[in-house]
Amino acid sequence: MATVVEHDKRKSEILQKSMDVFMKEGYEDVTFQKIADRCGITRTTLYIYFKNKREIFLYSIKQLTEGLEAELIAISKDESISALDALRNMLFTVMDACKENRKLFKVLLPYLIQLQKTGENPGERVRRRVIRMRHLMALLIIRGIKNGEFRYVNVKDTNEMLYGIVEATVFRDIVLSQDDSEEMKNTINLALEGILAQK
Repeated sequence: MATVVEHDKRKSEILQKSMDVFMKEGYEDVTFQKIADRCGITRTTLYIYFKNKREIFLYSIKQLTEGLEAELIAISKDESISALDALRNMLFTVMDACKENRKLFKVLLPYLIQLQKTGENPGERVRRRVIRMRHLMALLIIRGIKNGEFRYVNVKDTNEMLYGIVEATVFRDIVLSQDDSEEMKNTINLALEGILAQK
């Protein structure tokens, strides 16, 4: 049992340190040797934990998204706040996490472009990473409709609109280097006001 715990601990340390290398060097310029050097281990030892740099990168992304997902689940399950506040908190949490991990997203973009060049669908990769978040958003929209906070709206279209604002925020920040997060939060608030039930 102690061996498994030690293995998992070392794997987690490798993931944390490798992210520094990816953020500094960029995905394409990172080698297995650079990751091993940063971790203070040999390449042979690194192969015990991961088969290649792509696997390390994907595990790192997974680790980030799982942490964020846990926060979003907690927000969505909090019945002490309104569906409106929960939805707003969820969207703001995602936007803040993207801003805090700007360097990671700058590495992620070239990775997705490289995937596209190899014939893979980067949109499918992104969809798999955000599907849980979008499901939680839909549940909050439904909750708001059922409890009378939101007027009857098409859940899918409303979800798409709100997710689109988050995507636009990430695009502006990462691709255009424009930190418009506060303005985009105002846009979220405006969109949410548009679905409120008339009193």
